[in-house]
Amino acid sequence: MFQISYIVVFLILTSFFPLGFGIFLNVTTLPGQHPDPESVALEVNRKVNASLSIFQSRRKMLSYTQSSCQTGNPIDDCWRCDHSWQLNRQRLADCAIGFGQYALGGKGGRYYVVTSSSDPDPVDPPPGTLRYGVIQEEPLWIVFSASMEIKLSEELIFNSHKTLDGRGVNVHITGGGCITLQYISNVIIHNIHVHHCYESGDTNVRSSPTHFGYRGKSDGDGISIFGSRDIWIDHCSLSNCKDGLIDVVMGSTGITISNNHFSHHNEVMLLGHNDDYLPDSGMQVTISFNHFGKKLIQRMPRCRRGYIHVVNNDFTRWEMYAIGGSGNPTINSQGNRYIAPFDPFAKEVTKRVDTDEGKWRNWNWRSEGDVMANGAYFVASGEEVEIKYEKAYSVEPKSADFIDQITLNAGVLIHRGSNSGKWTATTNNDTESAGDDGGGEDLVAISGDSDDDYGGDEESRSSTIYSNFSLLFNLLMALLALL
Repeated sequence: MFQISYIVVFLILTSFFPLGFGIFLNVTTLPGQHPDPESVALEVNRKVNASLSIFQSRRKMLSYTQSSCQTGNPIDDCWRCDHSWQLNRQRLADCAIGFGQYALGGKGGRYYVVTSSSDPDPVDPPPGTLRYGVIQEEPLWIVFSASMEIKLSEELIFNSHKTLDGRGVNVHITGGGCITLQYISNVIIHNIHVHHCYESGDTNVRSSPTHFGYRGKSDGDGISIFGSRDIWIDHCSLSNCKDGLIDVVMGSTGITISNNHFSHHNEVMLLGHNDDYLPDSGMQVTISFNHFGKKLIQRMPRCRRGYIHVVNNDFTRWEMYAIGGSGNPTINSQGNRYIAPFDPFAKEVTKRVDTDEGKWRNWNWRSEGDVMANGAYFVASGEEVEIKYEKAYSVEPKSADFIDQITLNAGVLIHRGSNSGKWTATTNNDTESAGDDGGGEDLVAISGDSDDDYGGDEESRSSTIYSNFSLLFNLLMALLALL
């Protein structure tokens, strides 16, 4: 019976999965994992340096009474200088950097307009609601007809190829479970408030037009990224959730978390399921241009395995530590500003969680070009680190003296002009209507501290392989448990 059971498992895997059983022989290599993470870190620094050079040269050319839309932030400079950005919202998908740069979101798909803030039925959501839009099979660029607060009844389970675009309005997502990205790919979440999320579940929730199922108790994360790839979270404001603000776990990779504002929370960000979960060794995450603000305690982030690039962020105090980890993650910290709290026992930026020095002294944790303020210090580690990081440091990160400029608009943006820039059918079909709108440079952050694309055929094939991998991996685990 034992031998027959293993034969059955093998036949199932080889018949359903096009790459055969061999993919399970190296569970640390994930679909979408970049083969050279240091080159990705290098490219991020190049783009930052190029944007800052343009910003500085234009500032010198302008008089004191003039201004430039250039910010030195390569993501914002990609779209905010376009006075007619409302006419081509989907250009945003070309602006990501880092490991999440291939996140297409709903690019190429129809626009779906959220007209109702209600969430009356997690199994049969009505058209016009956010839940109805995110579960659809087709690529959708989701926009909002007006400012609104959406209080979720249960966790909001996304399907692949979706963009939430909250530019021009003020959208808050709160309530049960909040946002769940599970075994999907290509999602962009932009310009959304996510806060006061709490546990929910033990009920049925729909995840696609053809499927709903029973969901156990959720953790109450703001955004949960579970077994997913090519995800970009940009210009969001997150605070006050039951568990983490953002969790990236269970073999997720190809993630960029940028231009966000975090505040009022304990365990801010978890990267990695647990120390023994080998697939998370292939996790690759870029954390850039974020503002870690008031009343944060720890996990900015807390890393288990993987390659984490923390670049040009502003850490304005913590209560326990800023960056922690276990399970031998690679942490590449470049051009950040770390401002330590006044507590003399909490000055260290880093924390090796529940690990003896004899084990962590060989972990690859490096600080390059970071500014340490108010007594902050970063404990680096790793054998032959200079050789291993030579490529990543061949272009030195810009001084963190520019952090104020780069992170100036972290968090949700609103429009300060008379025209809010919110979605209308006219602004996306009539090019004559955008002339007086003021452009993206009139968008300013409101969440301060006050209280290369895949080709169509290749992308379709890649998504199918990834979905099969996730399904069959879980099937394998279930079958082996019965042996």
